[in-house]
Amino acid sequence: MSSPASRPVPPAAASQLNLRGAVDLSSLKQRPAPPAGGQPPAGGQSSAGQPGAVPPSAPAEGAAPDTGGQPLRVDVTEANFQQLVELSAQVPVVFGLWASYSPASGELISVLEDIVNSYGGRLVLGAADIDAFPQLAQAFQVQAVPTAVAVVKGQPVPLFQGGADEQQVRSLLDELLKVAAANGVTGSLGGAGAAPADAEPAPLPPLPPLHQAAYDAIEAGDYAAAAASYRQALLEMPADAEAKAGLAQVELMERLQSLTGPDGDALRQLAADQPDNLDAQLGVADLDIAGGHIDDALGRIVGFIGRNFGPERETARVRLLDLFEVVGPSDERVAKARQGLARVLF
Repeated sequence: MSSPASRPVPPAAASQLNLRGAVDLSSLKQRPAPPAGGQPPAGGQSSAGQPGAVPPSAPAEGAAPDTGGQPLRVDVTEANFQQLVELSAQVPVVFGLWASYSPASGELISVLEDIVNSYGGRLVLGAADIDAFPQLAQAFQVQAVPTAVAVVKGQPVPLFQGGADEQQVRSLLDELLKVAAANGVTGSLGGAGAAPADAEPAPLPPLPPLHQAAYDAIEAGDYAAAAASYRQALLEMPADAEAKAGLAQVELMERLQSLTGPDGDALRQLAADQPDNLDAQLGVADLDIAGGHIDDALGRIVGFIGRNFGPERETARVRLLDLFEVVGPSDERVAKARQGLARVLF
């Protein structure tokens, strides 16, 4: 049984920052390194004259993460990616995905690098060129750059897509550290304030038995069993908000297992061709939630509800309420979607 100190925080508390298991990173392990090159030179311009994304202070391409207080920015390659995933068991790793054709990429990497450095070793930044490492963008289900995705204990945590100001980024990273701490990830890479090597995280109170059973099932990849445990918890205590949110989350995980790669691309095309196809619209909404495109996902379902009536409309409404639980009822994007839902219903 898993230790309570390593349990995930409740989905309602962590908002969108704990979509555990939504992305499979295993296919990226131990791949051969790509040929050298493909990175814009320092100074912000690519060889084609387009804005680049790598600040002058970037370390050499392929540098492995250093645990002795060295620079906390790493250029991600196929050769060192697995090292960074393993490092995420000690500190959260924030992946900034960029491309030379995206002017906003350089701004995002620069903002992230400055902010990550200010956390004194509690975070690491991995700058990933999706042109040189396209498999990473596919694994994270990235639709556009720049995008930021964190990894905690090997699990992806969608952060944001597009530009973000310093205050927004700091707020997200503060929440990320809370999620990491709740999962027992409290390390620091060298420097002042680093945690002793033998320090143990403060133990958390034990989970209720059914919640612990659900978490153990999630760790084992058995989402159906996790859902059954949460349903039983709700039968015993219908007001259990954590069980309600947990059930919505594992049901999303279960649905996403069949919505990756070519199947996901085909589903998106079907949804574009058939805007009133309920299954297609709900499936793409799931993909968007997993990829961090919260507004797109919720807006898609609200739009479907506004165009349709009868049983399909109610099915879509119930799914929308489930996704509200996944994202977090207090999230401003949920509040916006609730307003949209009220308008189309009434």
